[in-house]
Order: sequence, then structure tokens, then C-alpha cells
Amino acid sequence: MGWLGRREDEAAFVRLVSDSSDRMLRTAYLLCYDAAEAEDLVQETWAQVARRWQRVGRAENPSAYARRVLINLAIDSQADRGRRRTELTAAAQESVADLAQPNTDSALHSIEHHDQLAQALAELTARQRAVLVLRYWDDLSEEQTADLLGCSIGTVKSTASKALARLRTDYIRVP
Repeated sequence: MGWLGRREDEAAFVRLVSDSSDRMLRTAYLLCYDAAEAEDLVQETWAQVARRWQRVGRAENPSAYARRVLINLAIDSQADRGRRRTELTAAAQESVADLAQPNTDSALHSIEHHDQLAQALAELTARQRAVLVLRYWDDLSEEQTADLLGCSIGTVKSTASKALARLRTDYIRVP
């Protein structure tokens, strides 16, 4: 019998999707800066989680598993997308502040134009963008970020440092 045959499993999965989809979509969008691609990534994430639900549903934190699937899909799919976009789409030029958590909003006010930050983030590597999104938008610790990305804490620290340095050097002009 598949997982769909058990009401409690199906209810738990539906609850996870309902509770996590908005956050997952925001994270996916910040990772790829393409609304359609973000929706596809979230849909593929839920499909993969559903296929493994009998195991994932018993885990301590199925939401963390789903987020890790999403991050891996976003990083892996970047090679397929390549650098085919030379500019952000109109949807990507929406204010990043609208997508950010309220506690990160104040940090964005120091940037003269929000679209400048969006462009800067879009030009980072997938792993750099993933580290920044997980650390600063999803407010995860270095340990949690390292666990999600399957790397060491040192890698998270150095990746974040290099990404932030690149943002500071290339895009944030301090008067």
C-alpha cells in the first residue's frame, strides 16, 4: 500500500505542504530569481518528498528535509539554467524587502536601490546565494546551514564571507 492509502500519512504531508509552501517558494525565488523556476523547484521538491514520505514522515523534522531537497535542486539546476539570463526579469526586480523577513528589512535600507541588491545576488554562484539566503533570510545558524548544504561550518563561513565581500565590493557603495 502506498503512502496515499494511509489517511494519517496523507494528512501529515498535506499539513507540511500547507505550512511550508510560502516559505519554500520565497527561498526558491531568492535562490534563482525567476518566479516560474521557483514554482517548479518547489513543485519538484514536494514530488520528491512525497515519493519518500514513508521514511521522511517519521523523521524528526520533515520540513528540514524538504528544505534540503529544495536547496540541492536549486544548486544542481543552476548548471542546467546556465547564465542564460543577462538581466533580471521584471518579477525579479520586485523589491527584495518584500520577500525578506521583517528583521532583515532594516539591513536593506542602507542600499540605495533594492534592484541593485537583487542584481548582485543573482550574479553570485548558486552556493554563495544559498548560503546567504539560508543564513540571512531564513535566519539559520551556521551549523544548520552547513547541515542543509552537506558541508562543513568552515565552508559556510568562508562562502558567506566571500559572497558578502563581493557584494560590498561590487554593489554597495558607502558614501
